[in-house]
Amino acid sequence: MLDIMHFPLFLASVFLLCITPGPDLAYVVGQSVANGRRSGVISAAGVALGSCTHAIASAIGLTALIAASPLLFTVIKYIGAAYLIFLGSKMVWSTLMRRQAASGADEPVAKSTASTRSLLSRGLITSITNPKVLLFFIAFFPQFVVIDGAHHAQSFLILGLTYALIGFATDTCFALLAGGAASAVAKNAAMQRLLDRVVGITFIGLGIRLALTRRG
Repeated sequence: MLDIMHFPLFLASVFLLCITPGPDLAYVVGQSVANGRRSGVISAAGVALGSCTHAIASAIGLTALIAASPLLFTVIKYIGAAYLIFLGSKMVWSTLMRRQAASGADEPVAKSTASTRSLLSRGLITSITNPKVLLFFIAFFPQFVVIDGAHHAQSFLILGLTYALIGFATDTCFALLAGGAASAVAKNAAMQRLLDRVVGITFIGLGIRLALTRRG
């Protein structure tokens, strides 16, 4: 298949990476728990778009450029960390605002739902700035492409799109499973706030962990 080698091993490795807890999976599961299965699946699609972006960047050589520039890698890493901390803080803050508004009203305050565009864009940014995925493309993908092959760009693109497809499938499965929790607590405002805070704090923790990630 072009310059690709050991493809079955690549598939197994990608699957294991996709089911390993990280920012992308946490974002998808968090949105599914907080807002339902639909939001989780849309978020998974956003993450997949980010993976496709990584694939294109790898095919045209941008990933190699990032690999050669510690400064560029660090900038991307901190952008991703800051974005996760921002998302987490926003979720925690919104629960405090909803509780304050509900305490001064006779009727429970409805929870606002993120738009499709917002969910897609957040998933895209989370994936693009995820150092784990970036390192995977930089260090792992080249091991499955013939060094002196004539179709490097096409091979990297196929591997990257395969990664995006597997990631979308696994993320969707997690979103559907996690969405059951949202359905169970949909009418319980206190439980909704608790789940949002847990997800928000998880995002903040992941952001801090990403900020401390070393290139290796």
